[in-house]
Amino acid sequence: MRMLRSALAVSSVLVLGLTACSTSSTTTSSAPAPAESSSAPAESSAPAESSAPAEGDVPMGDGTQTIYLVSKGFQHRFWQAVKQGAEEAGKEYNYKVEFVGPENEQAVTQQLDQLRTALQSAPAAIGFAALDSGAAGPVLAEIQAANIPIIAFDSGVDSDIPLTTVSTDNKAAAAEAAKNMVELLGGTGTVGMVCHDQTSATGKQRCEGFQEYMAANAPDIKVLDPQYAGEVGLAANTAKALIQANADITGIYGSNEASAIGALQGAIESGKELTVVGFDSGKAQLDAIRNGQQAGAITQSPVKMGYETVVAAIRAIDGQELPKIIDSGFAWYDATNIDDPDIAANLYE
Repeated sequence: MRMLRSALAVSSVLVLGLTACSTSSTTTSSAPAPAESSSAPAESSAPAESSAPAEGDVPMGDGTQTIYLVSKGFQHRFWQAVKQGAEEAGKEYNYKVEFVGPENEQAVTQQLDQLRTALQSAPAAIGFAALDSGAAGPVLAEIQAANIPIIAFDSGVDSDIPLTTVSTDNKAAAAEAAKNMVELLGGTGTVGMVCHDQTSATGKQRCEGFQEYMAANAPDIKVLDPQYAGEVGLAANTAKALIQANADITGIYGSNEASAIGALQGAIESGKELTVVGFDSGKAQLDAIRNGQQAGAITQSPVKMGYETVVAAIRAIDGQELPKIIDSGFAWYDATNIDDPDIAANLYE
């Protein structure tokens, strides 16, 4: 079933903005809280193999120690929700939380500078969501040498230094998006992919999971080569180029809020009716799904992700053993379940 589009509706969909949440924890950022992204989700309808959060007591802090989290940015609403969850855990267990991120998700050098700053501040533990899963190796080695526990979150890194990774199973989540795309298209058609990056583990897994499900389960759907655009405007232009080059295109998958909303915008501006499936759950996608422009999306659980990252850091400070992976969950949502309590409680505007 394809979604009808209207140029008028997209203007409201693209109005993005967010005010950062304030708590008693210490937080800083290198950029203002902007538009988009995702939210705390419910249980996945296609759960992947992963470990539950470590069991055992979470010791209280004395209010003097800081857990320093280096995220991927503040341009997506998702990171504001992660920040909220981290601060909630810090408040609950009496730890200070410092939360920073680069100006955008292409600013790898800026993020590495922030990671070095975190090291220099000598915190009790560090959380790190890598923009480039291989670039941080030398800094991580310095952190390890300083005996500071490090917890990866959202994206893993090409290193065994982090004691655990708190993340969505992005491959399984992308496969769930693909499964729903297949059902929406009736098992036939041509599908484009607008992926938000090709350097982070998250970006790669959200592309690969979608492609792999399609290859294994949708022989009558042609999947075009992935294109990369992590900002709304770039994604819109990318979608328009896909549409122009492929007259038979029937659907587009966007691997985060910006790429999905950009794909939708590009379809509208091209006058093409497409089935758009996205990832994340910011206001833009919620509006588009409610008004019938977008078919549906995968939502994560960023509040839980932030919370569990800080809890894992506290346990690491205490010397507790941690599982290799702590799964923060995902769920498919569309117009039929967007207001269900289990889903609505996990959608973030």
